[in-house]
Amino acid sequence: MDAVAEGLWGLAEYHEQKGEIAKAIKCLEAVCQSSVSFLPIMEVKTRLRIATLLLRHCHNVNHAKAHLERSQLLLKSIPSCFELKCRAYSLLGQCYHLVGAIPNQKQILSKGLELTQSVGDRFVANLWFSNFSAQLSNALIIEGDYQNSLVTLQNGYDAATEICYPELQMFFATSMLHVHLMQWDDVNLVERALVKCDEVWESFDLNKRQQCLGLLFYNELLHVFYRLRICDYKNVAQHVDRLAAAMKADTQHVERVQELTNELNALNQSLSQPDMKYTDRQVLSEKRVQIEQQLRYTSASSPVGQDLDSVYIGQEKKPCADRLELAPFPIDGEWLPKSAVYALVDLTVVIFGRPKGLFKECGKRIQTGIQTIQAELLRLGITDVVREVDLQHSAIWTAGVYLMLLMQFLENKIAVDLTRADFVEAQEALVQMRDWYVRFPTILQACECIIEMLRGQYAHSVGCFSEAVFHFAEGAKLTENKSVQAICQVYAAVSYICIADAESSSRALDLIGPVYQVMDSFIGVREKTSVLFAYGLLLMKQQNLHEARIRLATGLQLTHNYLGNLQLVSQYLTVLGSLAIALHDNGQAREILRSALTLAKKLNDIPTQIWVLSALSALYQDLGERGNELDNDDYQRKKIDDLHKRLADAHASVHHLELIDKTRVEVQQLHECDVKRDVGSSVMKINLDIPESVGLAASTPMFSSSRLIDLDSVRRGKRKI
Repeated sequence: MDAVAEGLWGLAEYHEQKGEIAKAIKCLEAVCQSSVSFLPIMEVKTRLRIATLLLRHCHNVNHAKAHLERSQLLLKSIPSCFELKCRAYSLLGQCYHLVGAIPNQKQILSKGLELTQSVGDRFVANLWFSNFSAQLSNALIIEGDYQNSLVTLQNGYDAATEICYPELQMFFATSMLHVHLMQWDDVNLVERALVKCDEVWESFDLNKRQQCLGLLFYNELLHVFYRLRICDYKNVAQHVDRLAAAMKADTQHVERVQELTNELNALNQSLSQPDMKYTDRQVLSEKRVQIEQQLRYTSASSPVGQDLDSVYIGQEKKPCADRLELAPFPIDGEWLPKSAVYALVDLTVVIFGRPKGLFKECGKRIQTGIQTIQAELLRLGITDVVREVDLQHSAIWTAGVYLMLLMQFLENKIAVDLTRADFVEAQEALVQMRDWYVRFPTILQACECIIEMLRGQYAHSVGCFSEAVFHFAEGAKLTENKSVQAICQVYAAVSYICIADAESSSRALDLIGPVYQVMDSFIGVREKTSVLFAYGLLLMKQQNLHEARIRLATGLQLTHNYLGNLQLVSQYLTVLGSLAIALHDNGQAREILRSALTLAKKLNDIPTQIWVLSALSALYQDLGERGNELDNDDYQRKKIDDLHKRLADAHASVHHLELIDKTRVEVQQLHECDVKRDVGSSVMKINLDIPESVGLAASTPMFSSSRLIDLDSVRRGKRKI
C-alpha cells in the first residue's frame, strides 16, 4: 500500500506544480479516506501535506486544523518520528495564530520546545527549537510582552550560535532589533541590537548576502526605521539606496526567469508538432538545451535537494522567487509577503525623497505602490463592496498589512498634493482614506487620528483655520502617543495664530507652552523644530523680535542639520527674512528671502512663494527699489490669481464641506464579530513604524491661506516580526 500512497503523492505533486491545488488536495485526501488502512506514518505525512497546502493556498484554517489534530493523535502511538511531531506542532501553532487563539498557540509551541530537549541530534533539535522560539516570540509580541519575547529570541540566537548557523543568527538578531524598535525603552539597547545586526551581517561574504535576500530587505528596512526615528536623514540615504537597488535587481532577475520560461514553453510547444522537419527539430532542440542551461544558471538560487519525503513533512516547494524568506527550513518564514515588502521599499523612497522635493520620483513610487496593493487586495477578494465583517479570519492579518500600506501611500500623496497646492487632488485622496477607514474600522483604527490630522491640514491649507483647530484637537484625543499629541497641539496653535486675534493668540500660547517645556524629551528633533517655529512665529506676532529670532535660528539649524526638509527650511527662512526687515537688516533680509523663494519654487509651494514675495515687496519698498518692487508685485499677483483659482476649485468640490465639517468620521460598530475584532486589534498594535509628514501652517502677511509646514512626525504603531 505504500506504493499506492506514493503514487497519489506524486500525482498531487504534479497537480500542485500546475497550480491545480484543489486536485492536489483531492489526491491526498484519497489516501486519508481510503477504505484500506495505510501505515499511520503514511497517513500523518499525507495530512501534514494537506494542511500545508490549505494554509499556503486556500486559507482554510479549520480544515487544516482538523487534519493536524488528527495527525497529533496518530503520532501519539508512534514512539519516534521527531520531525513529523515538530512539523505538526509548528503548523498547529500557525493555525492558532491565524484564528487569534494566542493562549492555544503558546501552549502548543511550549510542547514543541519541550520535545526538542529530548533529542540527541542537537543540530536538528536546535533547528526546530529555533522554529518554535520564533513563533512563540511573535505570540508574546501580540500580547505586548516584549521582555519575554526578547528572552525567547535570545534563546533562539544562542541555539543558532551553538550549531554555527549564521543565517539563523542573523534572523534572530534582526528580530531582536525589531522588538527593540517597537518597545524603545532605552536607546542604548536599540543601538546595541543594531550593532549586533551589523556584526553578523558583516560576517557574511558577498555571495551569501545575495542569497539571503529576505534578510537583506529586513535588515535594511529596520535600519531605515531606526534612522528615520532619530531623524538621521543623512545616514538613512545609503540604506534607502541599497533597498531600491536590491529590489530593482531582484525584479530584473524574476523577469529574466519568466522570459526564459516563456521561451522554453514556446519551444516545447513547437517541438510537439509531429510533422516538423528533422533539421528544424534539431535546431530547436539545441536551442532548448541552451535555454534550459540559462534557466538553470539564472535560477541557481532556487531550493534544491528536495524529495517527496521531505515535502511530505511539510517543507514548501514554492519557488524562492515568490517569497522573501528570512530563514531556512524548518523556520521557512517571511516577514511580509514579497509584494508588501516591495511596496514598503517604494514607501521608504517616498518618505525619504518627499521632504527633499523629489516629487516626480515620489509620484511614480506612490502610483506603483498603490497599484501593487490594489492588486493584492483583489487577490484577497477585497472589492469595493467588501467590508471588515466579510473577511475570513485567515485573511485579516494579510489584509491589514496591505490596507495600512495603502493608507500611508495615500497620506504621502496628500502631503505632496497640499505642498503643491493641488487641493482637489488632496481631497480625493483624503476621501479615499476616509472610505477605507469606514469599511475597515478595526484594522485601520490607528488611522483615525491621522485622518483627523489630515482633515485639519486640508482645512488650514484652504484658509478654514477654525475648522483646522477642531480637527487637530480631535486628532490629539484619538491617540495616546505623546509625540503625536504634541504635533497636534502645535498644528492647532499655528491655526490659532493665523486667526490673528488676541484671544486666538492666547490660546496658541496655551498650546505651545507645554510642548516647548518638554521638547527635548522627544526622540529626534521633529517636535522641537515644529514648536520652535510656532513659538518663534507667535513671538514675532507679539513684536518680541529678538527672542523670536533666537528661537527661529535654532529651529532652522536643527532642521537643516537633521531633517533636510526643504519646505520647512523655506518657511523658516521666510519668517527670518521678515524679521530681518523689521530689524532693519536689509542686506541679510535680501539674501535670506531669495533663498526662501528658490526653495519654494523648487517645491511649487505657491502659498509660501506668495509669502516670500510679500516680504520682498516690503523690502524693495524700504530700499526704494521701485523697479524690483513692480516686477515682484507683478509676479506675486500671478501667483495669487493661481492660488485663488485653486482655492475656488477646492471650495466648489462636493467633498469640501464634508472634509472641513466639525464632526469626526462615523463608523458602524461591528459587535457581532468579536473574534475578528480581537484579531484586528493585533493588526492595529503592530503598524509599521514609519515617520510621516503631515505639515504645519503659517499665515502670510498679505494672504491668509498659507501652507502647513511639512514637519515629519512619528505617529505609527509597530509592525510585528
